[in-house]
Amino acid sequence: MKILIVEDEPNLLSVIRKGLSEKNHDVSAALDGTTAWEMLSNNSFDVIVLDVMLPDINGIELCRRLRAAGNFVPILMLTALNSSENIVAGLNAGADDYMAKPFRFTELEARVNALVRRAGQEHKTIENIVIEDLEIDLRTKTVKRKGETIVLTAKEFNLLHYLAKNSGTILSREKILDNVWNINFDMNTNVVDVYINYIRKKIDKPYSHKLIHTIKGLGYVVKP
Repeated sequence: MKILIVEDEPNLLSVIRKGLSEKNHDVSAALDGTTAWEMLSNNSFDVIVLDVMLPDINGIELCRRLRAAGNFVPILMLTALNSSENIVAGLNAGADDYMAKPFRFTELEARVNALVRRAGQEHKTIENIVIEDLEIDLRTKTVKRKGETIVLTAKEFNLLHYLAKNSGTILSREKILDNVWNINFDMNTNVVDVYINYIRKKIDKPYSHKLIHTIKGLGYVVKP
């Protein structure tokens, strides 16, 4: 597995790099956002472990640039900024997972493996999902409704994909957190509701017929 670590604390970077290398991974490292961007422009990686507080280009901005460029490599954000607002900002920028410092290496390794495993499973899925006039192209990660392209962030796309592939099934907030974020959030978090609201504004609000429904006390469901 090819892993890029972007971390400006040399000691921590060394620990993470050593630990992952001992697991037989091919590990590269960058101490700042500019170096990371150059490396990502010229190389492909299976996963990125990305600090938020970086010199020059911070982790949030680097993540946004990658997603805007069509690079959907799995990203695990690793940072001391662990408030709900920071978590939402990181995920909304396109990160796939978010881990707070200090952390246990065994958990970091497990999350990295989970991200790569999930990316591989999604890559194998080649059929599009069509629900009435909504079409989700899994190859290009694009969404259309009534033929009009709808621009989603990486996390919004993953959430819509999960809801749509389970069309007709009521999904609890806990189940959505587990399958879309793979993060042990405090169950009082409203991140699922926030992201449901994001995709509703894009998928449902402009159209008379709604596809995303709230089932009070149970969760959410996409259905014709």
